[in-house]
Amino acid sequence: MKYLLIIALYFILQPVFGQQNYLSIHSFYKDQLFANKLDQPYNGGSFFPIRESEYNLIPTINDSSKQYYDFTHILFQKHLIEIKGEDFYLTIDPVLDFSGGKNLEDTISRRLFQNTRGFHVEGDFFKNFSFSTTLYENQARFNSYESAYYSSMGELYPRPDSTYLTQNAVVPGSGRTKPFKGDGFDYSSAEGYFVYTPIKSLAISIGNNMQFVGDGYRSLLLSDNSFNAPYFRTDWKINSKFSFTYLRSRHLNLMRRPAFGAAESYYESKGYSANYFTYSPTPKISIGLFESGNWNRGDSITSRNVNALFYNPIPFIAGLALKNKNEVVSLLGLNLSYQLTDNQRVYGQLAINDYNSKKTAVQLGYRGYNYFGIGDFMLQAEYNYVGNGTYETSNRRLNNIHFNLPVTHVKGNGFQEFLLRSNFEYKRAYIDLTFVYYLTSNYSSTALLPVYDVMPRSSNDIFYENLEVGYRFNRKMNLMLFANWTYRRETNSVLLGTNSIQVGLRTGLRNSYKDF
Repeated sequence: MKYLLIIALYFILQPVFGQQNYLSIHSFYKDQLFANKLDQPYNGGSFFPIRESEYNLIPTINDSSKQYYDFTHILFQKHLIEIKGEDFYLTIDPVLDFSGGKNLEDTISRRLFQNTRGFHVEGDFFKNFSFSTTLYENQARFNSYESAYYSSMGELYPRPDSTYLTQNAVVPGSGRTKPFKGDGFDYSSAEGYFVYTPIKSLAISIGNNMQFVGDGYRSLLLSDNSFNAPYFRTDWKINSKFSFTYLRSRHLNLMRRPAFGAAESYYESKGYSANYFTYSPTPKISIGLFESGNWNRGDSITSRNVNALFYNPIPFIAGLALKNKNEVVSLLGLNLSYQLTDNQRVYGQLAINDYNSKKTAVQLGYRGYNYFGIGDFMLQAEYNYVGNGTYETSNRRLNNIHFNLPVTHVKGNGFQEFLLRSNFEYKRAYIDLTFVYYLTSNYSSTALLPVYDVMPRSSNDIFYENLEVGYRFNRKMNLMLFANWTYRRETNSVLLGTNSIQVGLRTGLRNSYKDF
């Protein structure tokens, strides 16, 4: 990330101000986006993040109250540091998540905590360049079900008998960990990007932040559940009805290579591609055609370049031409949305893996706002179905994962999900409520790992509920003081039940999915 900052400062010092930065894909900002607070409802195809110049949400949702002190002006309305010139605009903010609490069902006085510190820098320079970089340093102790899941997804080290040993852990959206205070986790991560728009209809981005496809809370095509990945992305608005997104990236299986000459052995890598065409016949309808691919780059012994068709932008050609040749596994999908009214939207997704009709996933959802004339009141209902083995393939190295975590839904395969979300905000005070009910079938949380799954399978019901109340100081950085209560029950589980309470102060710029 230091190289991103150096290059950005170089351009700042050159002799037209732009707003090409990406809007955060945190659920708070997506909820505000789909609330349609601008003159026209959002209908941009839903390949997130989107640029502020494409749909400038922040000025619309920002606090406009009159402030009389510099401190309150910064706290409620501004960035901590803002440097503005004729040709550039630079902001610097701290990012934090300080919280503490306890699982009331834990009888050994085990304290839960999150200790996150970091910084967030954004810059706009010239009329067509923008950049962002964020660094996080974390220590945490989680509820038992979270700790068990993160630990099961850890790094895989080769043994002499050709099996693998799992070490450390991986936290979704935050990366691999080291042990901390016995049963805690220590981890850090960095993300950033550059965006350049040579012409109004074309944006080019290079970075390692996360992506998300869809109008829902979950995505069955591509989500921000796993971890950052280096990527190259172009967004081309062909005309008022058609647009195209081209993404190329590198994903990792957290499998250490057995032979290495560096201080630490490398992980196995694979190519990742995504092509996304959007057709909007009317301002209320969006139809997205999605194709992604996991590309073979070798195994634990060999390493090679991906097939040249990796760079092909036209859907179906690579998947069909290379099917059953151990080169690529394609995920095909549709993303659909329809704006019923200015305040109501229905949406859905369909995914098929490797051209196999038995490997399917389906999403149906609804978002509604401003019920009974109450502003900033949202209700969302969503159903997700993912069949057994949907994101798996015969070459397990090409399973649809990155950093050993699902690239789509946090649960992976073999479940049905019924989800209900609601939130309401009034004069900075807010309340968020989430209910999730899972029906799992022959399920294993480790089924997508790049080695053969040896964990016992189960068919359990899971009920999850989270209630959070708080006070949102600053909408630009989503800075909030909060208290939440989490309740989780799983049938036929040996894990400690969850009935936890936590309070804290948080900057919400990235999602942290714990509702699994």
